[in-house]
Amino acid sequence: MVEIGETGGKASPASPSAVAAVAGDEAEMRRRELVTNGGCELPDMVASRSSATPKFKRLEADHNSYGGKNGKAGTLLKSSIIKDGTRQRNERKKTVSFSSMPTEKKMSSANDCISAMVEGSELRKVRSNSRIYCRFFLLEADMQSLRWEPSKKESDKARIDIRSVKEVRTGKNTDIFRTNGLYEQISEDCAFSVIYGDSYESLDLVANSADVANVWVTGLRYLVSYGKHTLNVIDSSRDNLRSSWLSDLFSEADIEGKKQIALCTAVSLIQNFNPGLKNGKIELRFKELHKTHNKTGDDVTVDEFIEVFHDICTRPEIYFLLVQFSSNKEFLDTKDLMMFLEAEQGVAQVSEETSLEVIQNYEASRDGQLNGWLSLDGFTNYLLSPECHIFDPQQKTVCQDMNQPLSHYYINSSHNTYLIEDQFRGPSDITGYIRALRMGCRSVELDVWDGPDNEPVVFTGHTMTSQIAFHSIIDVINKYGFVASEYPLILCLENHCSIEQQKVLYQYLKKILGDKIYTDLPKSEDSYLPSPYMLKGKILLKAKKVPANCTGPEGDVTDEDEGAEVSRRVRCDLGEEHCITPLPTFQLSRELSDLVTLCKSVRFKDFQTTFQNQKFWEICSFNEVLANRCANDSPGDFVNYNKKFLARVYPSPMRIDSSNMNPQDFWKCGCQIVAMNFQTPGLMMDLNNAWFRQNGNCGYVLRPAIMREEVSYFSGNAKDSVPGVSPQLLHLKIISGQNLPKPKGSGAKGDIVDPYVYVEVHGIPADCAEKRTKTVHQNGDNPIFDESFEFQIKLPELAMVRFVVLDDDYIGDEFIGQYAIAFECLQSGFRHVPLQSLSGDVLPHSWLFVHVAVTNRRGGGKPHKRGLSVRKSKRGREYAAMRILLIKAVDEVFKTATQPLREATDLRENLQTAIVSFKELCGLSAVANFMQCILALSSLFTGAEKTPLLLFNLTEQYPTMEPQRPLPEVMKKVVAAYEAMIQTSRTVTEKSDAVCEKILQTQTKAMEFHEKLYSLGVKEGLKGRKLQKAVESFTWNITILKGQADLLRHAKSEVTENLKQIHCAALTSNLCEGGAGGRAGGGSGIRPRRSLEGASPRTATPDEPADEET
Repeated sequence: MVEIGETGGKASPASPSAVAAVAGDEAEMRRRELVTNGGCELPDMVASRSSATPKFKRLEADHNSYGGKNGKAGTLLKSSIIKDGTRQRNERKKTVSFSSMPTEKKMSSANDCISAMVEGSELRKVRSNSRIYCRFFLLEADMQSLRWEPSKKESDKARIDIRSVKEVRTGKNTDIFRTNGLYEQISEDCAFSVIYGDSYESLDLVANSADVANVWVTGLRYLVSYGKHTLNVIDSSRDNLRSSWLSDLFSEADIEGKKQIALCTAVSLIQNFNPGLKNGKIELRFKELHKTHNKTGDDVTVDEFIEVFHDICTRPEIYFLLVQFSSNKEFLDTKDLMMFLEAEQGVAQVSEETSLEVIQNYEASRDGQLNGWLSLDGFTNYLLSPECHIFDPQQKTVCQDMNQPLSHYYINSSHNTYLIEDQFRGPSDITGYIRALRMGCRSVELDVWDGPDNEPVVFTGHTMTSQIAFHSIIDVINKYGFVASEYPLILCLENHCSIEQQKVLYQYLKKILGDKIYTDLPKSEDSYLPSPYMLKGKILLKAKKVPANCTGPEGDVTDEDEGAEVSRRVRCDLGEEHCITPLPTFQLSRELSDLVTLCKSVRFKDFQTTFQNQKFWEICSFNEVLANRCANDSPGDFVNYNKKFLARVYPSPMRIDSSNMNPQDFWKCGCQIVAMNFQTPGLMMDLNNAWFRQNGNCGYVLRPAIMREEVSYFSGNAKDSVPGVSPQLLHLKIISGQNLPKPKGSGAKGDIVDPYVYVEVHGIPADCAEKRTKTVHQNGDNPIFDESFEFQIKLPELAMVRFVVLDDDYIGDEFIGQYAIAFECLQSGFRHVPLQSLSGDVLPHSWLFVHVAVTNRRGGGKPHKRGLSVRKSKRGREYAAMRILLIKAVDEVFKTATQPLREATDLRENLQTAIVSFKELCGLSAVANFMQCILALSSLFTGAEKTPLLLFNLTEQYPTMEPQRPLPEVMKKVVAAYEAMIQTSRTVTEKSDAVCEKILQTQTKAMEFHEKLYSLGVKEGLKGRKLQKAVESFTWNITILKGQADLLRHAKSEVTENLKQIHCAALTSNLCEGGAGGRAGGGSGIRPRRSLEGASPRTATPDEPADEET
């Protein structure tokens, strides 16, 4: 139970005039008043709002700021406890936040942080006994100690000497936080800890907001680094780079040397740096400044120019990030930047030359470029550059294996491409084809009918859609077909023409497209379609073919008429038709039929018939309703069907308005060609565009391996973990937004918006989730959200993430912007997300600023995304088990894998346990990588004389820690945990190959029974459902064996990556024997990293008495 202690206390802090002048009465009132509105305002905002907020509401909002992981509301219970409530998944509940009110003072320097700390603020003190106390914390006037009030003890015991502080740690990364009963309810972004004293005790605190936490963390780190000289350091370095740069800019604009420039010129200079700002806002800020100074005239002085620039263009969230990596300076030097690029952005093989290149490209000031310093403005430029976009640039070119059979790829597909509006009355236009082909579409549709003057036309039959000449479309396809992609283009030809006009069709196709049409017959020895690579530059016709036994120039085939379905649906809705007539037949010319080779259209009956009779070059089209039925009733069969055959899914005839189906519903079953109405924007097209943006937007995306392997078990409706696939955890922090426009359809006056962000995950049912941030009121320019979310992704290869920004105070339209991205395209680190409109157009200068990290439960993933998330005891482990087939010979083979599977699990889980223990002692969460771990420890590895307590020996494969002098107990624990982790890593490396070999031997022996499994089952007396179950269990076991072997191989690769990161981090922080050890640009001195987290603090043992609250 949480108990809130008494909130009295009358001591009044003094504040140095150099930092802040705080009136005694006002300070007294602020200390007495609980800051309980859950907002992000600074202390000077509290008094003005507290009286206007009812006490009950303030308490409730106060606890919501830390009491709900996802901002969920609760109920005020006894002792002011807020329990985590529940919320309907699709509920969009308004929440209140004062984090970015226009009147809030912007924190943009260490001086601002120190000033706020001297004034003090309410923080919650967390204790190991699951109690949380509201206390008023402040920095003493002499800046030598941190104290809090009220307290039952003497004032000297409610105080920490700044000189005793070893480290300031962000997040819930101490034992007190981890063992607290309300751990899950405390916000990671609002929590921080002060580690102090020779015993490394911890003061664990929770702020009302992430903004307030950042202020305290930044200020304390400065104080720890510079002590009583903090203000002198700040004053000597404050904004030197920015001021000199802006002064130079001003001088260049002041052509006449009047020491003043015109207002319009000043506005233009500022807008050049931040083009998302509106002229009116900048101009208004200058006028407000002039009014404050009682100045007449519009000319701007250099001081006014610098002040307005500082006020408008400073992004506090980037400032806090900069000082975290800058050794508490106002700029990043080359080594600071190296650490940021390596540890956070995942950039490989970073040197000081790399840092200098970034500085030369993005630093605005000449001084910064000359000295190798990256100022706040240069850092902002870099973070906004394409290098820091969320989309992985490697995915902007074709990066997947294009030599797999065509059926192993998802294919970007359009439905009724000629239509640009609805399906019944809408106009037809060739621009539909141009747009689709330029967007990377690789399957377009032509619905061809007899036209006047013996000219075939394209339109939807039985409807009121307009017509286009067939040859016009073929001309467009010939011109644009391979502009966006060189890989094969499929023409879905719905032919309803007479024999006479079919001859015209043939002539146009041969004359215009010529050799581009692929006419080679499938080879009898093949079992799969050719690869996209083999079909480069070719056009495949998907259409009917005359029967093989037909010898004449024409043959009868059934007519597939989607337009007739639409027409029947309209008439049924109007009550004009109550029955469905059978599909008619028509005559097809042989010469047109012969142009169809790899995509012969056939009708789908059922899976059993299909598996027995369908040829690999035949393709079935599924109405959306039929496809949904197959996906729900026979998900496993549907996946197996699509391993070999192409399946095209087209929208239901009920979608007369050209709305779109959810392509994920069919991609999860392996359907390759999901035809979309490209003319209709919205969520579904966002997903389609985002999905095919990967792999160079070439129109082909390789399906997950589990959907391609001949023997594998997968169901598209999986609601749990996928056998053999390593789940991953996506950690997302929505930090801020920039230049968010007013919704286009909004009826509200003015340009003010109240933005909030939805994060959606789309994929298999087990992965689908959404979470939302708080609302930031009246701020679309730079709203600060600072909220973290975590999503478990069980099939990463099929998952997508979508960011949606909405207006919480809208009239008519709430949509501000969105961006969707395939999970595999996410870049880790601090990234900007370019927002797009509903139609997919980029919104100029509109961004979200986020932090992305991907950790892996059992190894795997991209090298820079690897990490851990769980620690399980051996007793609680889940071991992969083989299913019983009731076929004795096969079951005996699978039994031989029992022990190797247990060994594989133990190897992986022992590694994870050791790594998690080491990370916890480093004071870091699962999101951290090993480079961050070593860098975090570097300050604690440095003694009082700035000499190392411990160094890494990098001469061997497995780096060892070698103490240079006696270590304190905390350091001994770190060394012991590191040695345990290295030992388990060595065991994985040495034993994994042999264990993998045993598992794969079992798989190979079992596969010998694959072809005769049915006959063996029948001999054992199995039939019907039992025989089917045996086949399913066999597939399951094979999938488990292959998956577990893959996971163990990934664990071995993870060990290699971890060792590489340890090696690089030891060099970067100069913690290796012999100094930098040859690392480019390295020195021999020790550079403590106080801005990163360090070793685990001391906590009370069970035998010690519980602390009395202070």
